Amino acid sequence: MLELSDINVVGLTGMSGAGKSTVSGEFMVNGFFVINCDRLAYSVQCEPAFLKEISEKFEEDLLNDDRTLNRAKTAEVVFSDPKKNRKYFDIIFPYITYDLLDLIRTSGRTNILLDAPTLFEAKLNILCSHIISVVADRKTCLKRITERDGITEAQALARLCAQHDEEFFRARSDFIIENNNDDFCKLEETALEIAKKIRKGE
Repeated sequence: MLELSDINVVGLTGMSGAGKSTVSGEFMVNGFFVINCDRLAYSVQCEPAFLKEISEKFEEDLLNDDRTLNRAKTAEVVFSDPKKNRKYFDIIFPYITYDLLDLIRTSGRTNILLDAPTLFEAKLNILCSHIISVVADRKTCLKRITERDGITEAQALARLCAQHDEEFFRARSDFIIENNNDDFCKLEETALEIAKKIRKGE
């Protein structure tokens, strides 16, 4: 089995609605093994130990009658209150990190991309040789989120307000990709150029 020190882990993060999925696709094309941390989180949300901890630590009942997570209610609670947002992520991050490290070690790959919207909150940035952030102006992000997720602008705004702003990412990233004009060809070209630089060790 490969040791983690032998693996080049790159972090991809940024603002919701900025275009991270397109960027991760280009890294996959260029030979990176992409781990989608949102999908890992979705899987964790089905684990009995996580569900038990959520039910014990939240005043609100976030579970359905069948004891699965009520995702809509959870999102409403978590994104409307900063303290509950922090509490929720403090619970889920250790589960995600455990599964993530296991996946990295067993992948057999030496170039890994973590597609992680909450890269910094989960402290996964400490695993990364490079950090890439995708950013866009708030109006553009709101439009994309509402269209993508079928939610109201108010819900999309609450989600954005619960996340870091553009300047936070600019100050903590090795590469910044701006994606304001829906020019997907340019976005793909920029992502591929960065992927090649990182693979060459630049």
